[in-house]
Amino acid sequence: MAKTINQRELRNASAQVLREVQAGQSIVVTRNGVPVAELRPIQPRRFAPRATLAEAAARMARIDVRRFRADVDSVVDQSVDA
Repeated sequence: MAKTINQRELRNASAQVLREVQAGQSIVVTRNGVPVAELRPIQPRRFAPRATLAEAAARMARIDVRRFRADVDSVVDQSVDA
């Protein structure tokens, strides 16, 4: 359940509010008792270095593109009207 605070509390204690959000707490901000915003933590980005991706691609199994396409076409209806 998200914590609810009013606009004034956000203005007066913004540093504390942001610490709570950073710690994982979601906070709903109200104005005159009406919810107007939600503050929630941002999920960290997952980043893979280009060299790691290139190395993984180099180790991947090679496939025959025509055979792969034929296999896909045999089980998936590619028509727009379906």
